[in-house]
Amino acid sequence: MASPSTNHTNPTEAPAHFHHAQHWASLRAGDTSEEDSAVEDDAASSSDSISSSILHYRTIHGRTYHSERGNAQYWTPNDEHHNESMDINHHLLSLSLNGNLHLAPLKNDIKKVVDIGTGTGIWASDFADQYPNAEVIGTDISPIQPTWVPANLKFEIEDCTQEWTFDPESFDYVHMRYLYGSISDWSALFKEAFRVCKPGGWVESYEASPRMESDDGTVTETCAINEWGKFFIEGGKKLNRTFEILDKDLQKKSMEDAGFVDVQVWDFKAPIGGWAEDTHLKEIGQFAQAALEQDYEGYVLFMANMVLGWSKEEVSTYCAQLRREIRSGKFHPFYRQRVAYGRKPE
Repeated sequence: MASPSTNHTNPTEAPAHFHHAQHWASLRAGDTSEEDSAVEDDAASSSDSISSSILHYRTIHGRTYHSERGNAQYWTPNDEHHNESMDINHHLLSLSLNGNLHLAPLKNDIKKVVDIGTGTGIWASDFADQYPNAEVIGTDISPIQPTWVPANLKFEIEDCTQEWTFDPESFDYVHMRYLYGSISDWSALFKEAFRVCKPGGWVESYEASPRMESDDGTVTETCAINEWGKFFIEGGKKLNRTFEILDKDLQKKSMEDAGFVDVQVWDFKAPIGGWAEDTHLKEIGQFAQAALEQDYEGYVLFMANMVLGWSKEEVSTYCAQLRREIRSGKFHPFYRQRVAYGRKPE
C-alpha cells in the first residue's frame, strides 16, 4: 500500500457526503465562545513524544505508523502519544465490563492464552496478573509493549492477517480486541483462531462501530461528530479492511463459520463525554472523551488524508471543531460496541 502522503486525493473529488475542510474552518470563525472540557485539560495538551524503535516506521505528517515492509497495514499511529490513548480506552472498556477482563466462562486453572493485536499489552498484562499460573502471549505487528511485565507474559511480533505460527490446539483462550480496519478476511481470522484453540477452549472478540450516534437527535448531519464515522467507513472500503464489523455481524457469523458453538453476543453503548445522568455511564463517557482528547488527530489523520487528501492543518481544523462540540455538552454521542465469544467443540 502506498503511503497516503504519496497517494493524495484531490479534495474537490471527495465523496459528496463529506463536508469540505473549509466548512469546519468557517464554523470556527463564527464561534467566539469557549467551552469547558469535561475532562482535565492535560488530556488535550500532552506532548507528542515519539517512541524510539529498532524498526523503520512510516512517517505521515509527523506521526509514525507501522512500517510498509511486509504485508501488515494499520491505520493508527504507533507512537507514545497514541499508545496512551489506547490505554485509556482499555480502562473505559474495563469500566463497561464492571471490572471484568473477559465474558467467556474461563476456568480458574486456564493454562495458555493468546492476545491477538495486543497493542500496548495492557490487557495481556492485567490478564497475566489475574491468572498467574497461565502462560500469556501477546502478539502485534509493532513492538510497542513495555519490558516490565508479569513473569508469565511474553510478547511476539506476528501479523494476524497471515497464517499464525502457533501449533494447532495449543491455546485455552484466544482474545482479540479492536481489529477493525486491519482485517480483510474475518472468516480466515477466526479459522486461525479455531485451529489454535484447544477443544473446549474459547475465543472472544471486542469490536466497535466507528460512528458517533445519538438517541435524542443531538447528533445531526451538520455537525463534526456525525462526520467522524464516515472517514473510517470510506477509508475501510479503500483499504479493503472494513470498519463495519457490527453492521455486518462479522464476529458471530465468522465464529460460527469457523466451527465455534455456543456463540454469545453482548451489545452495549459507550457514551462520549460526561452527559449521561447515570453515574457509571458518566464515568465511562468521561474516559471515552479523555481517550479522544489524547489524540483526536492520530485516530483520523490517516483516513482523512487517504480519503479526502486533507493536509495536517485541515485535519487539525476539523478536530478542533469536533473537540468543541464534544466539550460543549450540547451533543449526546455514543459508540455502539459488541462482545462476542464462542467455544470450540470437544
